[in-house]
Amino acid sequence: MFLRHECRAESRLFPLVRPSSRGESPGVNPVKITSNTIRSMKAGPRRIAALTAYDYPMARLLDEAGVPILLVGDSLGMVVLGYPDTTHVTLAEMEHHVRAVARANPSALVVCDLPYHSYLTTTQAIASAQRLVTAGAEAVKTEGGREILPQIRAIQSVGIPVMGHLGMLPQHVLEEGGKYSIKGKDEAGRAKLLDDAAALAEADVFAVVLELVTPPVAEEITAQFPFVTIGIGSGPDCDGQILVTHDLTGAFPWFTPKFVQPKLRLGEDVRRAAREWADGL
Repeated sequence: MFLRHECRAESRLFPLVRPSSRGESPGVNPVKITSNTIRSMKAGPRRIAALTAYDYPMARLLDEAGVPILLVGDSLGMVVLGYPDTTHVTLAEMEHHVRAVARANPSALVVCDLPYHSYLTTTQAIASAQRLVTAGAEAVKTEGGREILPQIRAIQSVGIPVMGHLGMLPQHVLEEGGKYSIKGKDEAGRAKLLDDAAALAEADVFAVVLELVTPPVAEEITAQFPFVTIGIGSGPDCDGQILVTHDLTGAFPWFTPKFVQPKLRLGEDVRRAAREWADGL
């Protein structure tokens, strides 16, 4: 998935606030959100909000909050499983977590990352995507542009919607010497991003995450192509923004990206609650 980067001011994000139909917290939407719903939001007046979910309770809470996209991201490798980067995450681990999210039966669209080396060929891409859909995903996300166009088209050909990912590609971090660098800073970088975006548009992806793309190039891609753009560290002009929920809530207190302002301090709260309970025994 992605490292954790800048988010747009939340007042312009687009959660779908909805009345409850099941006696749950306000915000539960009886109307199921699909990839086509997300496509239609590009023309909307407000930005689209997306957050990560890796388990049943968080998926349910975020859905009740009206967040329209839940991403079961391979970032779970770092914030849940303790891996140093996303390249260690397996397809079986992604299946496990998407099953948990799907059990919440969210109205939100459930998107799941295809993990590292799970879509090297068209045959493997179809098989991996089908496994995630069987586990409960409603769309899958790939990293890369024109070089993986055959795999994206193959996945789409069996009826599975695809979300793309351009810019900084965390699954390629080892190839870049462990560095997370901004993309599109020179004309060659800009041209590469635009060519990759054109390839994803040819494949008819419904959305693309733009990670660590220079804001002018992110704005250009957003204006030029029909897919929804979801930014992370790519400036304020994408169609939407995404964050790792652990960053938003302070649930991973050992590292917080400098651009994130957590709305909660869950790590501190858990420590305090455990300490107070243990001291009272």
